[in-house]
Amino acid sequence: MAQLSDARVRAAVQYIERSVRAGQSISLATLARTVNLSPSRLRHLIKEQTGIPPAEYLHNLRMQYARELMETTFLSVKQVRSGVGFSDGSNFSRAFKRAWGSPPTEYRAKAMLRR
Repeated sequence: MAQLSDARVRAAVQYIERSVRAGQSISLATLARTVNLSPSRLRHLIKEQTGIPPAEYLHNLRMQYARELMETTFLSVKQVRSGVGFSDGSNFSRAFKRAWGSPPTEYRAKAMLRR
């Protein structure tokens, strides 16, 4: 990821990361208000400095956190799913498989074997 040179973008990214870890949903409008920018300007700055749009950045963080939870906890897939902000199980399974190459349950089984 590119260096985050704008303090507002750094603050927005930190807010996104805290929200993901807390299992909270977040909207671009709310995020923009927290850093005193319009949603379109914030979207432009985040994409410029991270290389990807805010929605994709948020999705990637959710998938990274889901992976971490699957590897390091005994939470059920349903608990992990809701903890990273997915309400639908099949959407979560598809997104997880797309990101990490196997469905959550299979991924966890492989991770446990590597321990």
